[in-house]
Amino acid sequence: MPRIAVIGGTGVYDPGILDNVTEKTVDTRFGLARVAVGSYRGQEVAFLARHGAGHSLPPHLINYRANIEALRALGVQRVVATAAVGSLNPLMRPGDFVLVDQFLDFTKQRSATFYEGGEEGVVHCDMTHPYCPHLREVLYRIGTDIGLKLHREGIYVCTEGPRFETAAEIRMFRMLGGDVVGMTSVPECVLAREAGMCYATVAMVTNMAAGIGADRLTHSEVLEVMAANVSKLSRLLMESLEFIDVTAECECGGIRQEIERLRERKKG
Repeated sequence: MPRIAVIGGTGVYDPGILDNVTEKTVDTRFGLARVAVGSYRGQEVAFLARHGAGHSLPPHLINYRANIEALRALGVQRVVATAAVGSLNPLMRPGDFVLVDQFLDFTKQRSATFYEGGEEGVVHCDMTHPYCPHLREVLYRIGTDIGLKLHREGIYVCTEGPRFETAAEIRMFRMLGGDVVGMTSVPECVLAREAGMCYATVAMVTNMAAGIGADRLTHSEVLEVMAANVSKLSRLLMESLEFIDVTAECECGGIRQEIERLRERKKG
């Protein structure tokens, strides 16, 4: 039973970093999700390609609920996700890595909760610290040890996509305090919190955002920078797996317990 999962974003599609990989199709109440399960230095690890095979799913059509529900059904308790992001912060340059600690949500049409009334009830989940401090600390320690240009924190602006942002939107996001912009962290991290999973995102800066960089942004530029740095990202992920403590007490799991108690009271 894998208790740790890696969710691979843009440019990170291959579970080949694991040994003895088997493909599983998990049937959830929200639809099917494909998950690869393999081993790394003796422990089982799940790998889920967020955008599907060959980047076939745009950000707004990803079935985030099925993905997280599938990981929960497999027994996953800790999730490390990757993401390609544009930078709004001149200190965060292409090729840098950012351990985001907060988000600003500008998505528009995504199912962002497991609890939509009825038998499931309504749950207002605390998101004071949306990204797990324990996982972020492990990633920061390992990233620093292996010499990555790694920023300990940053505010992730999540947009709907699949289009890139206008220069005016980027100016607004900067005024609101955003550091990087992407299209996938919400609702993924929210659903992971509702599921009681510890969740962290390693964001790789692939470009300066619209109006900040000198050139017009293209998706090929994103893929080029990602390809040039994916080996560094893989090393960070794999070396961190050994130091993730799945038995440690954490507020992320505590919130799940609070949700379950609330649901039981409502049923009673």
